[in-house]
Amino acid sequence: MPRYKLTLEYTGTKYSGWQIQKNARTVQGELHRAISVVIDGTPIELYGSGRTDAGVHALGQVAHVELQASMPPEVLRMKLNDELPSDVHVLAVQPVGRRFHARHGAVARSYLYQISRRRTALAKPFVWWIKDELDVPRMAQAAALFRGMHDFQSFTDLDPEEGSTRVLLEGCEVAEEGALVLVRVVGSHFLWKMVRRLVGVLAGVGRGTLGIADVALFLNARSGVPAQLTAPPSGLFLEGVYYEGEPGPPPVRAAVPVPSFIAAKVSMASAVEPAHRRPPRGRRP
Repeated sequence: MPRYKLTLEYTGTKYSGWQIQKNARTVQGELHRAISVVIDGTPIELYGSGRTDAGVHALGQVAHVELQASMPPEVLRMKLNDELPSDVHVLAVQPVGRRFHARHGAVARSYLYQISRRRTALAKPFVWWIKDELDVPRMAQAAALFRGMHDFQSFTDLDPEEGSTRVLLEGCEVAEEGALVLVRVVGSHFLWKMVRRLVGVLAGVGRGTLGIADVALFLNARSGVPAQLTAPPSGLFLEGVYYEGEPGPPPVRAAVPVPSFIAAKVSMASAVEPAHRRPPRGRRP
């Protein structure tokens, strides 16, 4: 039975997350339905690299599926996209060996969060708009505290007695692009709600309602504060899933750019400026 690796992107706004659920529309459910149509209803097993919560998007989710018969990868990709809704798109299909597993084989995952510093009509489903002024260098300073092995029990609803809440983060960085403040987190795995609460805490630092010392405290003792600051799902993207021998995350860049309002006005002014310099009709320069 041939096994295929699927890389896909999706807008999670209208879905109850990735994982198949009864009486709920999910991304995995739509992909499973599309595969079933393409291969004539033959039972299949479809595995994803991990779950994304309701409303969370993906730039590079990975899944694998085994089919009864082989099919050219590009043909399979095109047929799947013909059956999928417009907010789910298969980017690539690649034949892989029987030992490849989308979830267990992943060595790292990266999430990207977009905070907008201005109100935006076009990118609203893909950002968290914060009206308050943000101290981005201070946010970056706080983000450095998350790197390494820490107990993130304050950043999840999971019970530490039912499983470990210790997570190794290989990277946590803050960058700026246009009107956006971008937060990227890289690690082998993540706890439920962990990234959104981490972003909420960084936003609190940027607003000045939390200090650097508070962040260190959350990593050393259980606190309910991060739960109160949970960032909305709209700004969160599963950026990529990485496997042995593959390159890691590229430089941080926006998933859905939001230009700075001031920069946009300057560009518009530059575009119309030559017209103002034209001499009146009938007069020679």
